[in-house]
Amino acid sequence: MENKTWHKLKQPCPLCTSSDAVGINEDGSAKCFSCGEFMPNYNNSCEGKDMEQTTTNQTSFKQPDTIDTGTFSALTDRRISQETAKKYSVKVVHDLQGKVTKHMYPYYNGHELSATKVRNVGNKDFFVNGSYNDTGLFGQQLFKGGKYVTITEGECDAMAAYELLGSKWAVVSIKRGAQGAVRDIKDSLEFFDDFENVIISFDSDKAGKEAAIKVARLFKPGKARILTLPNGFKDPNDMLRDNKHKDFVEAWWASKVYTPSGVINVSEQREKFHNREKKPSVPYPYEGLNKKLYGLRQGELVTLTGGTGLGKSSVTRELEHHLIKSTTDNVGIIALEEDWRRTIDGILSIEANARLYVDEEREKFSKEELDSMFDMLYDGDNRNRVWVHSHFGTNDIDDIFTKLRFMIIGCDCRWVVVDHLHMLVSAVHDGDERRAIDTIMTRLRSLVEETGAGIILVSHLRRVDGNKGHENGIEVSLSHLRGSNSIGQLSDCVIALERNQQSDDPEEARTTRLRVLKSRYTGDVGLAARVVYDKDTGRLTELTDEDIEFDPSSDEAF
Repeated sequence: MENKTWHKLKQPCPLCTSSDAVGINEDGSAKCFSCGEFMPNYNNSCEGKDMEQTTTNQTSFKQPDTIDTGTFSALTDRRISQETAKKYSVKVVHDLQGKVTKHMYPYYNGHELSATKVRNVGNKDFFVNGSYNDTGLFGQQLFKGGKYVTITEGECDAMAAYELLGSKWAVVSIKRGAQGAVRDIKDSLEFFDDFENVIISFDSDKAGKEAAIKVARLFKPGKARILTLPNGFKDPNDMLRDNKHKDFVEAWWASKVYTPSGVINVSEQREKFHNREKKPSVPYPYEGLNKKLYGLRQGELVTLTGGTGLGKSSVTRELEHHLIKSTTDNVGIIALEEDWRRTIDGILSIEANARLYVDEEREKFSKEELDSMFDMLYDGDNRNRVWVHSHFGTNDIDDIFTKLRFMIIGCDCRWVVVDHLHMLVSAVHDGDERRAIDTIMTRLRSLVEETGAGIILVSHLRRVDGNKGHENGIEVSLSHLRGSNSIGQLSDCVIALERNQQSDDPEEARTTRLRVLKSRYTGDVGLAARVVYDKDTGRLTELTDEDIEFDPSSDEAF
């Protein structure tokens, strides 16, 4: 072998798929300097392989550029050790002189490899083999919670930060750079729930600084910290190449908790006082409620309450359908007492004016008709707009709040319906209903304030003393809310349902009164509307003044 003359270099290897590691002898034999294999007849070795002709009429191998192409090795061009590269499953490709020419960064869906990002070292170009869809952040599969996790703007920065920190703390990277940072973090938001602190170490340029602030806003107050690199350094990899371990660690520990400005001098806010942003509202489907409440608003917590069997689910379905049809916002639903299919059946029943949740009624519609109604769950660009919590019969309070927060931030749901409060209470498991309700209401209130989403909460009423109960249509007050005063105190609005389901008059038995018990926005409370249930369609229709026999002395005169 040593006596052979190599007359054609940098040819592709049909054995290890290297694109340029083969040297061919004058007698047709060849050796691959990547895999070390000797081929007595290079042309025979290429038979049956996927070969193509280049513009110079030389045979070349079609390089697939997958993670299987490279080998585990130090990223010498970035001063990243082989141990760290292997930790992150990053492989490289070398040329004949041993110089690194390509990096191969793996991206996983869970623990399954789904994509490989390939970077050409020479010109810094890159492409993705596979798809980012449903993949986590770079390195996400390696870590499962802890005290700290650091986010960087690139794969090499993640590995560099991991080494600079002494391989002690979790470090991951976004996939699409500063411009896609928010999208990447939203896609993996649940991953960060198991970490106490998030350190954001993006590039020190303008784009990196702006992206760091946007990402910090995705986390609950006090959780995100923004790392400021020492002057002269653009990113963690710059510091690793300059051997600035100590300086980076000091900057890392000194990273500041992101806190939006919140204390102002009011005398300087005159213009903002006059030019304030108006709170947009979405009208209720019932005009009587709109007269008292001026519609639904994001950033408010609305509690819908009523006795057992008085139509809370029917009103909730009408509100869900109304939000989907009358807005372009995403809508989230957490219904803890039913399967997701029943939830969708209920919404589409409003669209169909038929009880699709009854098999015999649904069978009256063709598949095409049902598909046409199902399309309302998307927008014109085929974008998902409705997100439902599929709980599989198991509920944990922290898990539910994680899903709730993910719906709002990760899925951009501006409206979320939670049905119902006392199922959340049962998920707390501490035996003290009042304390559990106080905790849950405080968390819901905080989530509304933090995210600006509108939450509609369904709550039950307690049993009342006396001969008549809520099933007999007695007037509801805030004191009837079951379990804790915090339900009324922390809600922006409370709407109660009243109906005498035991009435001998069939019209009265299917007519529900909607009473506003609290309205922080308008202060207007009292009887607002009456809706009647149609047993054939399952719909609730508001009664007008003409539909009601007007008696000025009765409670119906509103």
